[in-house]
Amino acid sequence: MSDAIVVLGGISATADVAGWWPELVGPGRVLDTTRHRVIGFDYETRAEPITTADQARALAAHLDSLGIARVGAIVGSSYGGMVALAFAAAFPARIERAVVISAADVSHPMTTALRSIQRRIVRLGLETGTGREALAIARGLAMTTYRTSEEFEDRFSPIPAGTPPRWDVEEYLESRGAEWTTRTTPERFLALSLSLDLHTVDPASIRVPTTLVAVKEDRLVPYDQVRALYRKLPLRAGFHTISSKFGHDAFLKEPVALGAILRASFAREAA
Repeated sequence: MSDAIVVLGGISATADVAGWWPELVGPGRVLDTTRHRVIGFDYETRAEPITTADQARALAAHLDSLGIARVGAIVGSSYGGMVALAFAAAFPARIERAVVISAADVSHPMTTALRSIQRRIVRLGLETGTGREALAIARGLAMTTYRTSEEFEDRFSPIPAGTPPRWDVEEYLESRGAEWTTRTTPERFLALSLSLDLHTVDPASIRVPTTLVAVKEDRLVPYDQVRALYRKLPLRAGFHTISSKFGHDAFLKEPVALGAILRASFAREAA
């Protein structure tokens, strides 16, 4: 197995893989940087629509610039999982295996519906000169889709405080939205959000051993959709299910469960 491993996250992830996945990437971690060349990648954006196939080609060019002809694996979560599937379909000779977490071959219609509302909010903000405020609102709305009702019930009080009334969940969503505007722009969000919904890959074209991980509570990439994709794959390397109150964000919040899956997947490859 090649010692190069590409790690890709959601649309908020950066090339600093250890920065956003510290429990899984680093010396002595499952993705051990003393044993593997772990490669991150900053997603490209532009004015016109960009697809996951475009990101796959950009990743291939990035690997070319590093002098890497073939990687041992791409581990992709959320949008990164979509890009991993697109890369495996387009460049099967350049990847030994794919491990895909919370991603499928196409966006679910309900997920597209939720994201399309977020994009309308941001476009309206840009049209009225309040792009960053609109981006913060859209991010707050997105947070309600990343997590589960169970987590919010455990975490937040249903009783407001103060006059006018303020809920702690309201303050949480506003803070997450404000923080998001310090890390991205409305234009970049629109490009990557649209890319999520433009994503489509023919499962029959993914001719590399592929492991899929589904989260039972994931609202954005439903378990049944991931399971259906797995049945269509030509080279099935493993299907894993985890349960998490964090829903789609389980790929960020469940390092123990994911670490065990990754460890088993790489051990099987080395055997």
